[in-house]
Amino acid sequence: MKTSDEVRQFTVEADDDGIRVDRWFKRHLPQVGFGTVSKWARTGQVRVDGKRVKPDDRLAQGQQIRVPPGGDAAHKKPKAKRELSQAEIEQAHDMVIKKTKSAIALNKPAGLATQGGTNTFNHVDGLLDAFVEGEDDVRPRLVHRLDKDTSGVLLVARTPGSAAFFSKRFSGRSAKKIYWALVVGVPDIKQGVIEAPLAKQPGSGGEKMHVDHEGGAPAKTKYRVVETAAKTAAWLELQPMTGRTHQLRVHCAAMGHPIVGDGKYGGRDAFLTGSISRKMHLHARRLIIDSPDGGKLDVIADLPEHFAASLEQLGFDENASDATPMRDDPPPKSREEKKQQARQHAKNYRKAQRGPRRARGGTGGKGPAKGKGKR
Repeated sequence: MKTSDEVRQFTVEADDDGIRVDRWFKRHLPQVGFGTVSKWARTGQVRVDGKRVKPDDRLAQGQQIRVPPGGDAAHKKPKAKRELSQAEIEQAHDMVIKKTKSAIALNKPAGLATQGGTNTFNHVDGLLDAFVEGEDDVRPRLVHRLDKDTSGVLLVARTPGSAAFFSKRFSGRSAKKIYWALVVGVPDIKQGVIEAPLAKQPGSGGEKMHVDHEGGAPAKTKYRVVETAAKTAAWLELQPMTGRTHQLRVHCAAMGHPIVGDGKYGGRDAFLTGSISRKMHLHARRLIIDSPDGGKLDVIADLPEHFAASLEQLGFDENASDATPMRDDPPPKSREEKKQQARQHAKNYRKAQRGPRRARGGTGGKGPAKGKGKR
């Protein structure tokens, strides 16, 4: 929005329902600093439905905001839209799986970073200007991330309100994320839960994680073996219940079955011989999340070429998994556990049939017992 020398009136839209006054200014008038907003609120110059407000008061859809003239800071000008090349625009649109009023679901290719960093100039965040068509359109924003070498579903929010909505679902763990992975070797237990706390590995500059039972943050992953190729490799479904950095990669390596192509955590053991690709075989296959538009947003991402080719070479059928979220039921009991449960059940049954035991030395309520005594 442009600067003005006149009093301005704005209507609170549905996307801003429940937002704080200061956050509303940050979204819609970023050139107005927080100090100015606080001063306007303190002196009664900014009003909502004609009433005075504080910066931390919440707004409701349909309310009218009065904004006084001026307050524009030169160092707070809105960020200019980045000019993208035609190739970058095509790259962005080629990733789109699904568009809704509140979100854009992308299929991020392996090798493309989610965000920029040192010497990282080509990334998803830098391509989001491709989805800004009009001058007044809001720039989409990331609400979660994938590792550079991980492919699959990446959700982008189209408005600030939907970004807050989705972020809350991700942080609250109600979003269901199901990954596909090829791992070296075959786990002995076909379905289970990996619980191993994770922390940054000392000396790695924070670039690598490791299992740390003393000071690590709790990390939990459900897994299920879909198919196996002798003892060479296994195709797994992985469902992270927490969102730690590199969680799936570290958990698979800690289980003794590193993800194929993940040399960072599996070393030389992470690569299969023959024609199997050396790229990482970890793919965010499906995302199920509540939508601010109502109902669920359910998105599936096609496999990258190297992953699909590896499945075929190993004799796996891509239709063997529908990436359904795993239930919270406890894993099946072992044969010994079932026997112990049966023995305990029989013992309890016999005890119930006998009825209450008599007290030792008692007479069943027939008076004192006569016994032989010493003379």
